[in-house]
Amino acid sequence: MKHQLVIALPLAAVLALPALAQTTSSTQDQSQPAAAQQTQSTASDTSTAGATGKAPLAPPSREGFWGRINPFARKKYVQRQTQPIRDRVNELDELTSANTKQIKDVDQRATEGIKLASDKANEADQHAVDAGNKATQAQQSAQQVTTRVQTVENVVSNIDQYKASNQTEIRFRPGQTMLSKAAKDALDQMATGVKGQRGYIFEVQGFSSGKGQAAITTSQKMAESVVRYLVLNHEIPVYRIYLVGMGNAPVPSSDETAKPKHVSGGRVEISLLKNDLEQLSANTGATPMTADQQQQPK
Repeated sequence: MKHQLVIALPLAAVLALPALAQTTSSTQDQSQPAAAQQTQSTASDTSTAGATGKAPLAPPSREGFWGRINPFARKKYVQRQTQPIRDRVNELDELTSANTKQIKDVDQRATEGIKLASDKANEADQHAVDAGNKATQAQQSAQQVTTRVQTVENVVSNIDQYKASNQTEIRFRPGQTMLSKAAKDALDQMATGVKGQRGYIFEVQGFSSGKGQAAITTSQKMAESVVRYLVLNHEIPVYRIYLVGMGNAPVPSSDETAKPKHVSGGRVEISLLKNDLEQLSANTGATPMTADQQQQPK
């Protein structure tokens, strides 16, 4: 009798388990829609859409008592439960790839924009530097023009003002009008420095001892020998030489208190006079005219 009771109790428990599982499953099935509905409403109120624009994944559906306590999960069950996760992961990968591409595009456009702006700024700086250089050159040119104008004004105002640059004196023996070797050397030294220049004249004054017209004629001949030598040997234009026979005119003394003296014998005083025309030519950078160019008719 005891052995039969021991065997009947386990058998009754095994038979009671399906009824208990069915009752629990029905109870859970009745409470699950209400809980799921409440959970969905709460999730919709308290959460927002994810990065993909979709609602978060819902909890997995329950398979009843045996589905929860079965230690050996079926393959289809696992695939069915993980498929939404895989789909969502794939969507996130695609979204991440699209965002990465957009970020690269934005970064490339930003880099190109920055480079373009930098090039424009450098070009503007270069234009500003060029403009500054041109302004400086214009200012320097204006200053040079002003200086030249002032120089021209000074030269024009003093065009007839000649200053003694060089002087020499040639002695003649009584009754002689020919130039000696020493006289020619003195004239060569004076005339060599004026070749190719302008703005100069030679003043030639002849003096002779004696009286009256004879002294004037003799002094004139001595002065003419000097002029002839300058024209023939050094190509000095005739219009640049002023000749005068002074005769026996008194020579002013260096001492203002002393009286002028009459010099015995014959002599010729040659003075080289210059104005500021050569200085103007040097300041303006113009090439001085040669004697041939000056003699050419306009």
